[in-house]
Amino acid sequence: MTSTRQTMRTHWVALRALLVFTAVLGVAYTLVVTGIGQLVLPAQANGSLERGANGEVVGSALIGQSFADRDGMPLPEWFQPRPSAAGDGYDSGASSGSNLGPENADLVAAIADRKAQVAELDGVSETDVPVDALTASGSGLDPHISPEYALLQVPRVTAERDLDEADVRALVDAHTRGRDLGYLGEPTVNVLQLNLALAELRD
Repeated sequence: MTSTRQTMRTHWVALRALLVFTAVLGVAYTLVVTGIGQLVLPAQANGSLERGANGEVVGSALIGQSFADRDGMPLPEWFQPRPSAAGDGYDSGASSGSNLGPENADLVAAIADRKAQVAELDGVSETDVPVDALTASGSGLDPHISPEYALLQVPRVTAERDLDEADVRALVDAHTRGRDLGYLGEPTVNVLQLNLALAELRD
């Protein structure tokens, strides 16, 4: 009888502990952290969403996206991102790189094709095409390109939109982010943010 009573008491204590910790850690903690995020960093907490001129969400500053037509051909009036190996391209549900080694025949062929396509699109020599225009990032979702790749595209975008080239170059410079802490990584340009600014410049 005593053993049964102790067993029941132990189960009751365990159940109360479960309920208390569920309420504190599962509900209260989540609400507090969410509230702090919304107060302190609302944009980041909501996915770093970017909106167009009409206020409609057009993407996230954290996830790359394609600027191509329905056939997958790059739209020349927009700055183009780096390639993506995530699903059919920039699929956040299939984030990954190609996982192909540098000597893989498929990767070598893909790089050669991309180099030829970028050179033709931007009217430059294949030797002038930056590496980030040829290779996908490890996640396949990188929203950034190098300033070199952005500047390579300036003449094409300028011609397509009948804009002043100096204005478009200034736009690239304004959207170039330096190294983190001044020495980590490389300078980058967020393609979506640059294209949104480009659309406003056109207007």
